[in-house]
Amino acid sequence: MAHILLIDDDTELTSLLKDLLELEGYNVDIANNGQQGLEKISDEVDLVLLDVMMPVLNGMETLRRLRDQWETPVLMLTAKGEEIDRVMGLELGADDYLPKPFSDRELLARMRAILRRTAKNSDEKRGEEAQDKLEYQDIVIFPGKMEVYCQSQLIDLTGTETALLTYLVKQPGSIVAKADISLNVLGKRLAPFDRAIDMHISNIRKKLPERDDGKPRIKTLRGRGYLLVEA
Repeated sequence: MAHILLIDDDTELTSLLKDLLELEGYNVDIANNGQQGLEKISDEVDLVLLDVMMPVLNGMETLRRLRDQWETPVLMLTAKGEEIDRVMGLELGADDYLPKPFSDRELLARMRAILRRTAKNSDEKRGEEAQDKLEYQDIVIFPGKMEVYCQSQLIDLTGTETALLTYLVKQPGSIVAKADISLNVLGKRLAPFDRAIDMHISNIRKKLPERDDGKPRIKTLRGRGYLLVEA
């Protein structure tokens, strides 16, 4: 039974969502501002639902502080049409976003996708020696520990970024379609104008050190997808 932390100052909405999620079998804690949310986060929390516009401590600052200490997956709840909030949230380490207003069905689908991916990562942490290590050029990935090294440096990637890079490393030199990444890494069908994958790729590019030969590590092929550049 997953433990959800809902951080939103809209008390009417949080009450409705708490009832909905508890009917679906989730344990739900509520915080009505970012400061309360940071005080309630713990190892027991499996997923954070985080609103952007809040008093005391807004969603972006809450996410920034949360990422300083916690790897807990975060689904941002953003105002409809506020693309800048979605971009900033992804840059700060959110796993996905959902524009308000949203349907119960869409919220539950996004949550399940993130929780499935998290559960899979946890299973890998507990076991499977068969995929102890993945190596590609100067990148080394330990899937079980969700750790990425490049040029012998530990790279601070989020869980989603690590899963995305692992997916690309398993297909070097091949064009990987955004629709495939969305389905197999984010656990959702690619929607028009969805920039989540673009932002996760951008974050990975920024965090990985440059190649010795100056070539890009990941190439974007407009309208087709991404390519992990070989020699």
